[in-house]
Amino acid sequence: MGKTILISGASSGFGALTARALADAGHTVYAGMRDVGGRNAAAANDAKQYAIEYGVDLRSVELDVSSDNSANEAVQTVLSEAGRLDVLVHNAGHMVTGPAEAFTPEQITQLYDTNVVGTQRLNRAALPHLRNQGDGLLVWVGSSSTRGGTPPYLAPYFAAKAAMDAFAVSYALELARFGIETSIIVPGAFTHGTNHFAHSGKPADDAVVAAYETKYAGLMDQVGRKLAELEPEWADVAEVAKAIVDVVGTEKGRRPFRVHVDPSDDGAAVVNAVADRVRAEFLRRVELDDLLHPAN
Repeated sequence: MGKTILISGASSGFGALTARALADAGHTVYAGMRDVGGRNAAAANDAKQYAIEYGVDLRSVELDVSSDNSANEAVQTVLSEAGRLDVLVHNAGHMVTGPAEAFTPEQITQLYDTNVVGTQRLNRAALPHLRNQGDGLLVWVGSSSTRGGTPPYLAPYFAAKAAMDAFAVSYALELARFGIETSIIVPGAFTHGTNHFAHSGKPADDAVVAAYETKYAGLMDQVGRKLAELEPEWADVAEVAKAIVDVVGTEKGRRPFRVHVDPSDDGAAVVNAVADRVRAEFLRRVELDDLLHPAN
């Protein structure tokens, strides 16, 4: 049976690929994106044309995760048109590159607002409905950078993704007794097929950037080049979308808590396996192991 799904940040990259893959799998998919009548009008039209061409139920919906009103209105649109919401995919995010010190506090705040606080806005809009129906799935698109090997000059982004991961882990426990399940998708550093690096934000303090260039000249170019070299030729960003389709299609109670999609193998899968095992063991010690699975 097809589900009704809302995805944030679905104008391009993982989000757009996932929206199409889920629609292909027979679900009703709302591709959330900012400014569907302006900057993302082309992306919205592409989604519409895809739906027509392939005979699938893929719709664009205005969704700016930095706005409470936008999050609420997007969820209300889904509910009014489809009558229910089954799956929420937290995908919206923004990458920045450069020396951490060169980013102003305001830039860091804005980054966290998009990558972390945005998930809270969307949760507060959607969770009352999921809790009321006693069923649902939250899919969080994280990053292997939270626990894998990490290069410098990506610290603000890595910190934001780590915060989102911690949020997802705690939310999983707090939603389990409402019958709401959680899966965290952990992509590695795909250097092709997305615009993450090409559209990354830059630090505002040019003087600090210049100071770091005296010791770290060309470092970001080196990082980009080496990450590309680590990525196998067979790496396909569409595998992230496929992983999400598989999770959504898996029977409730049997969905994996984490799915790693990291062709470059930066080590996150090893560290996460230990962390998640320790978490489960601790919950058993405090007699809260029922929270490891959603209530029926």
